[in-house]
Amino acid sequence: MFQAIRYRLLFSYLTVLTIILGVFAIAVRITFTNSLKEELTDRVAVLAEAASGELDFEEKGLEVDAEELLIDSNQAVQWFDTQGYLIEQRGNDPLLLPFDSKQRVQIQKLPYPAQGVTLPVREEERNDELIGYVRASESFRAMHGTLRRLDLGLGGGIVLALVLSGFGGVWLTRQAMQPIERSFQRLQQFTADASHELRNPLMAIKSNAAVALKYAEGIRKSDEEKFRAIASATTQMTALTEDLLLLARTDQPLPPKQDKVNLTKLLRELLELYRAQAKIKQIHLKGHILKHLEISGDTVQLTRLFTNLITNALRYTPKQGCIEIQTYREGTQIVVTVSDTGVGIAADQIEHIFDRFWRVDRSRSYGSGFGLGLAIAQNIAQNHGGAITVTSQLGVGSCFTVKLPVDGAQVS
Repeated sequence: MFQAIRYRLLFSYLTVLTIILGVFAIAVRITFTNSLKEELTDRVAVLAEAASGELDFEEKGLEVDAEELLIDSNQAVQWFDTQGYLIEQRGNDPLLLPFDSKQRVQIQKLPYPAQGVTLPVREEERNDELIGYVRASESFRAMHGTLRRLDLGLGGGIVLALVLSGFGGVWLTRQAMQPIERSFQRLQQFTADASHELRNPLMAIKSNAAVALKYAEGIRKSDEEKFRAIASATTQMTALTEDLLLLARTDQPLPPKQDKVNLTKLLRELLELYRAQAKIKQIHLKGHILKHLEISGDTVQLTRLFTNLITNALRYTPKQGCIEIQTYREGTQIVVTVSDTGVGIAADQIEHIFDRFWRVDRSRSYGSGFGLGLAIAQNIAQNHGGAITVTSQLGVGSCFTVKLPVDGAQVS
C-alpha cells in the first residue's frame, strides 16, 4: 500500500516538475527566438543602409559599385530601379519573392527561409530624388542552427533535471512516508493488541450471561431479558474484535510460502453451509463452480473473503430473491462472481462500499453489521495479488467480482 503511495507521490512530483520545466523551456525559446529575429532584422537593415550608398545615378543610368560592400555567406543584396526592375544582385541565396516597394520587411518560406528589408535610395545631388530601391536579405539557416542547439541544450537539461529529480524524489518520498508508515504500524499493532486483549473479558461476560440464562428459573423476567441483551451485545462485540484483528493481520503482506488452496472445494462447501440459511430466508442460493480451481494463498483468509460476500448478499436480498455464485477462467486469473437480486447500491455510493465502518444505509440497526465485511474482503483479495470490484443498480441487485491470480501472476 505504502509502496503504491510512494509511486503516486513521485509520479505527481515529476509531473509537476515536468510541466514547470516545459513551460520554462517554451518561454525561454520564444523569448530567444524573438530576440534572434529582431537581431536579424536590424542586421539586414544595416546591410541595406550600407548597400543603398552603392547605387548611383550616372549619365548612362543607374550603376552599382559594390566592390567594398561586405556581405556574409548567408546574405544577399538586390538593387532595383524605381519601376521595380532588378538592376543587380550580390551574395548567395537572394530573396526570390516579387519586389514590393510598399513592404519594408518580407519573409520567404520557400524554397529556403529568408528575410529581406527594402529601403528607398535617394540622390542627394538631385534634391533627394528617388532613384531606386535596395533590398538586403539573410537566410534563416544560421538562426535555425542556433535554435536547434538551444533545443538540444534545453531538452538535455530537462531530461537530466528529471533524472536527478527522480533520484532525489525517491529519497524524499521515502523520508516523507517513513513517519506515516511507523504511525500506521503502531496503529495496526494497537488494533491487534486491543482486539486480542478484549477477547478474554468478552468471553467472560458471554459465559456468565449464558450460565445465568441456563439457570433462569430463579430469575425475574425483566432480569432474563437484560441477560439476553448482554449476551447479544457481547456476541456482536466479539465479532467486531475478530474483524478488527483480522483487518490488522490482512493489512500485512502474506508470507512468501503459501498454501495450495482448492478453490472449487472451498466454494462448494460454502454453498452447502449457507444453503440452509438461504432456505430459511426463502432465498434461492445456487452456484456454477468449475472443477480444478487452485490458487496459492491462505485458506482461512480466502474462506473469510467469500463468506463475507455471501453473508452480505444474504443480508440485503429480500425473500424470493436469488443469489448466484459463478466461476470462470480469464487468462492467468480465476474470476469468482457473487451476484444477488437485492436492494442494490446507488451509483454515488459505490465508491465508498469498501470503506471501513461504512454502510449503504446508515440508519440500519446495530445488529445488521459494522461495515467491516467488505473492507476485509477487499484487503484479502489485494493481499493475494487480486482485486475485487462491484457493479450495482438500485432495486435490481449487485454483483461482486473477485479476480485472483494463478501461479503468482498479477491481476491487471
